Amino acid sequence: MADTFKGGIHPDYQKSLTSSKIIETLPPPETLYIPLSQHRGAPAEPIVAVGDTVFVGTKIADSTAAVFAPIHSSVSGTVKAIEPYYHPSGAKTTCIIIENDGKDTPDPSIKPYDKPISQLTSDEIVAMAREAGIVGMGGAGFPLHFKISSSIKCGKAEALLINGAECEPYLSSDHRIMVERTEQVVEGARMIMRALGLSKVTICTESNKPDAVKALKEYIGDASDVDVKVFDTKYPQGSEKQIIQVVMGREVPTGKLPIDVGAVVTNVDSCGALYRAWKYGTPLYERVVTVTGKIVVEPKVLLCRIGTPFQYAIDFCSGLSEEPGKVIMGGPMMGQAQYTTEVPIIKTTSGILVLSKEEAVLPPSTNCIRCGKCLRTCPTRLLPCYLNMYSDMDNLEELDKLGIDNCIECGACTYVCPARLPLTQKFRLYKAKLGEARRNAAAAKK
Repeated sequence: MADTFKGGIHPDYQKSLTSSKIIETLPPPETLYIPLSQHRGAPAEPIVAVGDTVFVGTKIADSTAAVFAPIHSSVSGTVKAIEPYYHPSGAKTTCIIIENDGKDTPDPSIKPYDKPISQLTSDEIVAMAREAGIVGMGGAGFPLHFKISSSIKCGKAEALLINGAECEPYLSSDHRIMVERTEQVVEGARMIMRALGLSKVTICTESNKPDAVKALKEYIGDASDVDVKVFDTKYPQGSEKQIIQVVMGREVPTGKLPIDVGAVVTNVDSCGALYRAWKYGTPLYERVVTVTGKIVVEPKVLLCRIGTPFQYAIDFCSGLSEEPGKVIMGGPMMGQAQYTTEVPIIKTTSGILVLSKEEAVLPPSTNCIRCGKCLRTCPTRLLPCYLNMYSDMDNLEELDKLGIDNCIECGACTYVCPARLPLTQKFRLYKAKLGEARRNAAAAKK
């Protein structure tokens, strides 16, 4: 019997468009746009100048900040410009623009680590994750080195959970990684386990990925240090709070992190990136991206260089059968809508979803009918109908009391609402407003 959590939904997953597609390598474009902000924490600072020659894997941006991940060139060539350019966040941010010389010359510093995994120290694994620029590749973008080191420092780590649920509709990147890059996932997970001083790691996925489960279990064999946990297929099972709840039976308190309940959660591809940093010496300069949608002529799962424009990846999939209504980075539930397809693929780009104009039409909203569907659906057991009411009243005090900060913005309430209310969008806005009000109140006391 597969495990699950209370609440959640079963949307039309549409994963069959790509779930059986072998990962294809997308040749790099002539010009790449590599943003300095691709992770949680401080943005990077350029350490190259216009006119410099770079190679595949050359570190091009760094920082002394604690929460940070270095940026590396994804091709060999010449730095053409360092200037503001389109970013998936919606704003223009500073990018290092590189003209590809087509040679793919690796940086001389790239070489395999000269010590077996069994002899690596925690400090060495943390340093490796930092130098490789590895972040949470499920979408959060939290620097892996800081997640590991802070967990070691506080001494609270009890369980390492590897997230391969990939519950978002349409996306198949993590699925294909677990099937095709099984060794990288498992051995990378073991590296993190070793760094944390734990004796076991649990790889979590959903029941709609039987080939991934089979590949993982066959690779692990009789080993007792790696467990595979199969959840019921339900959205948003991939949320780290829901994973912790199902596996450990614990809830992350308001304002706290997974480590506060003894959990360290990271993505399957982040594990793979760490293993590649050890085995090949390669930093994170490419990632697997699902390019999909009913109007994409040939949906594919692609290995893309960081800095590749969305449009270039879409064109490699033979383009679109009609004019798009919306382009989303990620999935339809929690992804970010884009205003141009010239935005570059970054470390947290798990997918490029293209919706038709018909699919992108927003139905008109009416009034809340108090049906309670949102209450039964909310995975964090909030009261969305009341959060909606107090949002309309601009009552931040009541929203705070109702725990709006616990909203994970999964979109489940919006999906089931018969009144077609934009609940998730409203809650995201008022979480930001509440945060601003708190900061203003704290500043006023100084």
